[in-house]
Amino acid sequence: MICYEHPLNERIRMLLRLEDLFDKVAFFSEKQDAFDHHSALVTLFEILDVTSRTDMKSDLLQELERQKQALEILRGSPKISEGALNQVLGNIQIASQGMLSMPGKIGEHLRDNEWLMSIKQRVGIPGGACEFDLPSYHYWLHLDHATRRSDLDEWLAPLLPIERGFSIVLHLLRNSGKKFRHTAQRGVFQQMGPGRVAHMLSLKVDDSLPCVPEISANKYALNIRFVTSGARQKPKIHEEDVEFELTFCNL
Repeated sequence: MICYEHPLNERIRMLLRLEDLFDKVAFFSEKQDAFDHHSALVTLFEILDVTSRTDMKSDLLQELERQKQALEILRGSPKISEGALNQVLGNIQIASQGMLSMPGKIGEHLRDNEWLMSIKQRVGIPGGACEFDLPSYHYWLHLDHATRRSDLDEWLAPLLPIERGFSIVLHLLRNSGKKFRHTAQRGVFQQMGPGRVAHMLSLKVDDSLPCVPEISANKYALNIRFVTSGARQKPKIHEEDVEFELTFCNL
């Protein structure tokens, strides 16, 4: 099965983007090649841009506190594992304390680094990070991979409390809601007035099927079209029935 997640508001859309970016930074940082470390640094700049658009720290702290209060109400319920509940609450507490201890704005340590900002300015230009544009960066890319990795870890570390915070929120979101099985007749599925207030849709479909879902959703209707996708063909509706699993996720 392959899972397609569709955010239904801007806040969840931003958290999913950050999750993707942090995963990429971790992946490229662990490599040894200079090109991988270049990709890690460029992705770090993307994280900086995304987090600067809103008061991410404040929003996450408020959401974690809201989730903490909601979970505390469940204490004592026979349907809830006390150990699992304590673990989640402990993780929320650790994440909140980590964000509260962050000095200044998110990524301020990166913005204060003139060398990094000079690179950030150039990588936004196609081909702008060539060795003749940034000789000092060219030199850094030729340092020992362990030195580059140490620098990347140092630049990433102050941002990790944010990652811990949104990881908890997305974990709780993904584990909410009830799964439903549906069939898209000749590749099309429509549900009018689903009657659910959701923050995200999670759709799972057999990964052997040669199609992908196109999702359009609001409080009045949900429309899903399964279309064929390929580099050598124009997208068109997959004209066979498609069975899929759908979850309305809500915080």
